[in-house]
Amino acid sequence: MTKSTYKMSIITQKSEAFLQKYLNNASPVGHESSGQKLWLEYVKPYIDDWSLDNYGTTYGVINPGKDYRVVIEGHADEISWMVHYITDDGFLNVIRNGGSDHVIAPSKRVNIHTKNGVVEGVFGWPAIHTRHGEDAKLQPQIDNIFIDVGAENEKEVAEMGIHVGCVVTYPDEFHILNNRYYVGRALDNRVGGFCIAEVARLLKENKVELPFSLYLVNAVQEEVGLRGAEMIAETIKPHVAIVTDVTHDTNTPLVKVKKHGNIKSGKGPTVTYAPAVHNNLLNLIIDVAEEKEIPLQREASSRRTGTDTDAFAYSNGGVPSALISLPLRYMHTTVEMAHKEDVENVIRLIYETLLKIEDGHNFKYF
Repeated sequence: MTKSTYKMSIITQKSEAFLQKYLNNASPVGHESSGQKLWLEYVKPYIDDWSLDNYGTTYGVINPGKDYRVVIEGHADEISWMVHYITDDGFLNVIRNGGSDHVIAPSKRVNIHTKNGVVEGVFGWPAIHTRHGEDAKLQPQIDNIFIDVGAENEKEVAEMGIHVGCVVTYPDEFHILNNRYYVGRALDNRVGGFCIAEVARLLKENKVELPFSLYLVNAVQEEVGLRGAEMIAETIKPHVAIVTDVTHDTNTPLVKVKKHGNIKSGKGPTVTYAPAVHNNLLNLIIDVAEEKEIPLQREASSRRTGTDTDAFAYSNGGVPSALISLPLRYMHTTVEMAHKEDVENVIRLIYETLLKIEDGHNFKYF
């Protein structure tokens, strides 16, 4: 196996251009196909084979055909809304498609996805001048937010191609803040798909010959219950799974550090202690971080991690699994923020860990 080598700055201009295109594309839960095509197009030069399952989870394989199978995984879907009811006067009521935050909805522009293309709309809200007395207490709730598409009635809405079940996304686009933070919607967790793609690129550029088959899994439907990971774990039947997702930067106003843990952007990725996380695999990752001087933070989850780690860990009679997370500000908003150095260090940590895993590596419990 070749030794670890990479540039000080491992994210290239080409990589960053892909990240921008990938994040700007809408890939809501259950409708991830366009994003999966972008991801696969980018990663194809760095893999030997690829496939996808019936619900859209896409994966590339490096060094296929080996008995020992290692997975590195992120998830591709983004939160969204779904049209639930159309009023007689042409307004749309919605339900969540994933963990969408109703508090941020009022005054946001939206794209409604129909078979005829995108229809633009806005989340309306009563003007402040109209909210007095009891009305001053009015707050956005899931049952009172609504979308205005400029229609006069329900018939006009139907003529636009909008119907119950149409998916609604925000159009907010990627940008870089202060040359330090990636900002946009859907960093949760398409940035994870980006990280594993960059690992594949580094393996290819550095001519690393892995002694096992590596599966780069870009899973669907994490936001509604880890469903894509559940399905693909049964297909691949991996021996090891390293999952990457986002976690909360708790060092911003209004977040209680004692309650949610002390995690800060720019201080490195996190590893999680949890029942689903295999201690020996976790210890290997920590040892790698220390050896390669990759900054690392720690967090703890009782019962479950809430990520695809749980799906892999409890599949196939138990798969040694671990979670490497990217600190993220303002999760499930349209201005999610991730520190550029943290993104690079997630990539480095996964890459370096793979170089330490041997063919048939047995992560025994004791």
